[in-house]
Amino acid sequence: MRSQRYLPAVLIAAIALAGVALYFFTRRGAGEKGPTYKKEPEISIYFHEDGTTKKMPLEEYLAGVVAGEMKGDWPLEAYAAQAIVARTFTLEFIARGGGKEFHQADICTDENHAQAYNAGAITPVIRKAVEMTRGEVMTYGGNFVKGWFSASCGGRTAPAMVALGYAGEEPEYITSVSCPEEGVIPEEELYWSARFSRAELGTILTALGESVGEVRRLEVGERHQESHRVSRLDFVGTGGRAGVRGADFRKAAGPEKVRSTWITDIQQEGEAIIIKGRGFGHGVGLCQWGSNALAREGKDPHAIVKHYYPEVEIKKLWK
Repeated sequence: MRSQRYLPAVLIAAIALAGVALYFFTRRGAGEKGPTYKKEPEISIYFHEDGTTKKMPLEEYLAGVVAGEMKGDWPLEAYAAQAIVARTFTLEFIARGGGKEFHQADICTDENHAQAYNAGAITPVIRKAVEMTRGEVMTYGGNFVKGWFSASCGGRTAPAMVALGYAGEEPEYITSVSCPEEGVIPEEELYWSARFSRAELGTILTALGESVGEVRRLEVGERHQESHRVSRLDFVGTGGRAGVRGADFRKAAGPEKVRSTWITDIQQEGEAIIIKGRGFGHGVGLCQWGSNALAREGKDPHAIVKHYYPEVEIKKLWK
């Protein structure tokens, strides 16, 4: 009987210890990924233009990001929506130590690593947009989301796994939505065309670890039907056929040349191959030209953000 009384006591102690461990584990997880800020932080920024590192309040940095990412004559509400998304991007980036990997700073001004930055382009309207959304971020399940955005989604946003080649499961808060950008974006910014020689395509394919001998054709292998993005491109050559992810091809070919993975046509012109498409950027999350259109329709910043991120919650972390 003594052992029967002793055993429950052991179990109770074990359960209590497990509960304490679980508490600290979950608190630690929340601290790593979730919004724990009580006041505006000061962050360190690496300026890749001159190799210097400076500290500044996050909101001041954010004004330079909005100015670097959007044109200078857009609606206030579009800037404010961008501020919410960019603030979220910044804090999520810092929470996972993204900046330390490159320059031992919280974040940098190289848009290939993080976000564009142009303090010289800050306008009074941009400052007002940042101030009116001060401290506001997107969360999902209590954690920061990845605040993805791009210039032009082409009229439909895309999943991260398809358009970004995102490793891992598709985030639950990312969805493909229609976008009204076509009503405001200039035609020359919506549509694009890129010309490649067969030798250039062969070099790109080699850089991606594949070879088909002399490249003869380029074909769409697979396409994500809802977002229209090409998920696989097939190279056909004298030595066979090889497929590469659309997102990988765009990165290797140059994202300024192949402006999106929404490829509408591939044409042969003599020894050249012409790729045509629409949109500029990966097309995941907020569309900047679409934000412009929604703002002109009278949407407020929260409504614009929720158009592209329907499942997120917008929280204010500091005043």
